[in-house]
Amino acid sequence: MGLSRFDYYAPETIGDACELAGKLGEGTMFMAGGTDLLIKAKRRLLNVSAVIDIKKIKELNKITFDEKEGLVIGSTVTLTEIENHPLIKEKYPAIADAAAATANVQIRNMASAAGNLCNAAPSAENAPVLLAMGANVTVEGRDGKRIIPLDKFFTGPGQTVLKQGELLTAINVPVPPKGAGTSYQHISARGKVDISSVCVGAMLVMKGDICEDARIFLGAVAPTPMMAKNAQELLKGKKITEELLQTAGIEASKECKPITDMRASKEYRTLMVAVLTGRAIDESRRRAAK
Repeated sequence: MGLSRFDYYAPETIGDACELAGKLGEGTMFMAGGTDLLIKAKRRLLNVSAVIDIKKIKELNKITFDEKEGLVIGSTVTLTEIENHPLIKEKYPAIADAAAATANVQIRNMASAAGNLCNAAPSAENAPVLLAMGANVTVEGRDGKRIIPLDKFFTGPGQTVLKQGELLTAINVPVPPKGAGTSYQHISARGKVDISSVCVGAMLVMKGDICEDARIFLGAVAPTPMMAKNAQELLKGKKITEELLQTAGIEASKECKPITDMRASKEYRTLMVAVLTGRAIDESRRRAAK
């Protein structure tokens, strides 16, 4: 099945892109890498009348860092760029890990983390770590700019709070707290070829051997990426032991709401949540100690 016909635009500023989207109306889609959009359009899962390619907007293709404001990843920055960026690997290693674990090298060379979020698949590889680290996104449209906490961004499978004509321009990640360590864990049927069957993002804030704070998010086991609240609470104020790792993992598996589909059964996903949550907590603890 071939692509249906659509109009194509390639503006060079955010303002022009948003103005175009407002004028063109329903059926207009923004495109960064196109790895999700074009497949959906080809399969007639989206009714696309116009595509606004944002690759020519130079200010969207930047990674910046400030000791107070944190990390900013522009919406056309590719997953490969995130995976290999020295500063991200040093200060935000789990974000680099999640980017590296997404699909295969050909897709990572085209796809962006912002596009991964906007696609809003329950299994979105880059969402759990960003959620664990308290990220937000900058969104711009004809009516101006707004900042949206990432934990308020997803509303359902394939659905977000983005309004018609709004463009996600940047992902903003705060500076990790002192004593913080992060981790991304995932599993899929054929390694990096398949979408994750389960993925987990975690951030622990340690003071010596004691966990002062914990944030754990699960992907591919609910309609949207979800927080493992009870597992988090189990860790706070305690020394991380092997027994606690297992207990927290089991608690997270009780909280998730997986389904059976072509990638994994409900039972397998539930088991893997326990395993991967334990691994994520352990790696976060070890990274915090460095």
